Amino acid sequence: MELNNDEIRRYSRHLILPEVGLAGQKKIKATSVLCIGAGGLGSPIAMYLAAAGIGKLAIVDFDTVDYSNLQRQILHTDADVGRPKAQSAKETIHGINPNCEVVIHNTRITSENAFDLIRPYDIVVDGTDNFPTRYLTNDACVLLKKPNVYGSIFRFEGQASVFAPHLGGPCYRCLFPEPPPPGMVPSCAEGGVLGVLPGIVGCIQATEILKLAIGKGTSLVGRLLLFNALDMKFRELKLRRDPQCPICGEHPTIKELGDYEMFCGIVPEPANPAVNPDEVTVQDMKKALDDPKLGIKVIDVREPDEYEIAHVKGVPLLSLSQIQQRFTELDPNQHYYLHCKAGVRSLKALGFLREQGFKYLKSVKGGITAWSDEIDSNVPRY
Repeated sequence: MELNNDEIRRYSRHLILPEVGLAGQKKIKATSVLCIGAGGLGSPIAMYLAAAGIGKLAIVDFDTVDYSNLQRQILHTDADVGRPKAQSAKETIHGINPNCEVVIHNTRITSENAFDLIRPYDIVVDGTDNFPTRYLTNDACVLLKKPNVYGSIFRFEGQASVFAPHLGGPCYRCLFPEPPPPGMVPSCAEGGVLGVLPGIVGCIQATEILKLAIGKGTSLVGRLLLFNALDMKFRELKLRRDPQCPICGEHPTIKELGDYEMFCGIVPEPANPAVNPDEVTVQDMKKALDDPKLGIKVIDVREPDEYEIAHVKGVPLLSLSQIQQRFTELDPNQHYYLHCKAGVRSLKALGFLREQGFKYLKSVKGGITAWSDEIDSNVPRY
C-alpha cells in the first residue's frame, strides 16, 4: 500500500522515526480498526488513529450526543447535541484526515451482530462503559482471534491492557471471571469522571494499536496499566492467562456468544412495565411537599456534592453512603418518600431501611431528573 506525496508530507514525523519509517507507515495505512464506542475513550482513540494514518476506522455507537458528554467526548461539539454520535464522529475524523476511510455503524453491538461487526477488522478497541458489552467484546475477539485493546475509566482512575490469547496473553475473563453485582459499581453518570482522564487512557489505547500495527515495541499483552490522575501515578500489574478460563483456557466451554445482560445480572425492562408498588411519581412528591397534613416527609439520598448542584427546596439530605450510620435519626413509624438522581439509589435506600423495620417507605421514580422535567425546570439537570 503506497503513500502519495500528500501523505508523505502529512506523516513526515512518522517517516523519520527509524522504528516507523516508510514501511511502518504503510502498515499503519493497511490496518483496519473497529472502535466500539464514540464517547470519552473513543474520542481520543479515533482522533489520534485518524491523524496517525490508520487506513480504515469503523465506529460502533447507537447513542446521541448529550450536553453532559461535551466535558470529555471531544469528537463532538455543541452543534452536535442531539445528533447520532457515530455520524458526528465520522465528520470530525474526516476533518482531521480525509484519507482515513470511516465506516459507521449506528447500532448497538449485540450477540447477534458482533461477529459480523468485528470479523472484517484487524484490531478491536474497547471504548465501552458497561460490563455486558465488555464481556461480549472480549468473547467475540477471543473466538475470532482479534486483539482487544481495553480501557476503562472512573472518577480519577483508569486502566488499560491488550487482551489477546492468540498472542500468548490472557483475556478479559482471566482478569475478571465474574462481573460485579448490578449496581455495585456506579456509572460515570452517578460517580463522575475527570474530563481529561479518558483522553489519557484513550491515548494509551491508541498507542497500543499503532504498536500492534507496525509490530514494534512491547505491548500491554499480559500487563494491566493502572493510572491515578489525582496522584499522577502509574502502576503495572502482571497478568497471566487462566488455564481454567471458560473461553481461552485449556478446556474452553464457551463456544458461542450468549446473553450478556443475563450473565451480568441485568434484568431487561418489560415492554409494558407494571407499576412498582414501592414507587411514587414526582407529582406525588409535590403533593407531599405542598400539603404537610399528609404527614409524608421527603428525603434526598444523593451525595452532598450533588445536593449542592441541584436540590428541591425544603428536602433534607441523608445520603445513601451515610444512611447505614444515621438511620437511627429517622422515625420508623413516619411515612417517607426517598429520592435520588434517577430513582436507583432511592430504591437501594428503601431496601436497607425496610430491613431495619421501616414500613412506610416509597421511592420517587425518576428522582430529581424527573422533577426537573415535569415539575420545576429551574432545578438544573446534571
